Amino acid sequence: MYAYQQHRRYFAQIAEGLEELGAEELKTLGAADVRPSYRGLYFEADQAVLYRINYQSRLITRVLAPITAFPCHATDYLYRKARDIAWKDFFGVDHTLAVFANLSNSKLRHSQYAALCLKDAIVDYFREDCGRRPNVERIDPDVWINLFIENNRAVISIDTSGGSLHRRGYRQEGVEAPMQETVAAAVMRWTGWDGTQPLYDPMCGSGTLLSEALMHYCRIPAGRLRQKFGFQRLPDYEPRLWRSVRESEDRRIRPLPKGLIAGSDISAEAVAVCQANNRRLPHGERIRVDRLDFRRLEELGHRVIVCNPPYGIRLSGDADLGDFYREFGDFLKQRCQGSTAYVYFGNREMLKHIGLKPSWKRPLKNGGLDGRLARFELY
Repeated sequence: MYAYQQHRRYFAQIAEGLEELGAEELKTLGAADVRPSYRGLYFEADQAVLYRINYQSRLITRVLAPITAFPCHATDYLYRKARDIAWKDFFGVDHTLAVFANLSNSKLRHSQYAALCLKDAIVDYFREDCGRRPNVERIDPDVWINLFIENNRAVISIDTSGGSLHRRGYRQEGVEAPMQETVAAAVMRWTGWDGTQPLYDPMCGSGTLLSEALMHYCRIPAGRLRQKFGFQRLPDYEPRLWRSVRESEDRRIRPLPKGLIAGSDISAEAVAVCQANNRRLPHGERIRVDRLDFRRLEELGHRVIVCNPPYGIRLSGDADLGDFYREFGDFLKQRCQGSTAYVYFGNREMLKHIGLKPSWKRPLKNGGLDGRLARFELY
């Protein structure tokens, strides 16, 4: 019996700063005894809840099922312990694998070398067992295996998500510097938007915020478009239970009222990409997206406004980014009365140029950017 089977305890990786939101989400999906830790959240779940979290979570990056844990001070001991695992319980020699590792306060100093030792143990296990070895596939393997060593204690886990959950599947195309899906989902959670007011993104880019708003309102599972999950490789995987969970969640999907979600962008390419991405989701064709400079919008009153404006990376050729944000601030003040705006500042310096006082600011990382999400109440 493997560790996760004994304790039904798993580890959810999540982006820094989203731990509190992630804990709330896990609890609503049925997880028990949720506890924050380094780079994620520990929680308890039965199989149905594990399947539901992987299918529904909008904030979690991936969920790891620990299969063994042991004291580890050297790579040769890591190799021996990993070699003893019956890897054929999880996949066969004709499947592909990838190993990723994280180290914290460990005598093993190099995560890539530690991952290599684990990979060698796995392929040598198969060589001895069947005379052949599985191949490594770094982009889309059949099984992801995680090694985490903290304070010289190693945990080897199977990734039950089968790769990062932020890859929803709707964003087949993108424009420069898109917002990551889990970050956009966190923005939607922080807005508290419930559909009682229309939502609009005046600089929608490839449409990630609009797509996440659609999934949020229509209750579309975040994993709706995913073809496979890592939990399907677990030895105790129950196909009927997974089918039941999936069908139950899919029945909760509801239609999108006309005009409830809309957006625009100055770029014709961005508008085309946004429309194509939205159409991959149920009811996405009901999101109206126009090619339009926000300066030409007549008014956006009594709405929830969300946007991820350019921050230098995206605004090539603009002589003064500060002027752009001053114009956007004037637009919010003059033509968005009665609305509430949630603006992500990838460049925090631009907060002082917008000319509005936020009612709150939240740290929010997007890729390598340590940005801020600000709320503006437009009276």
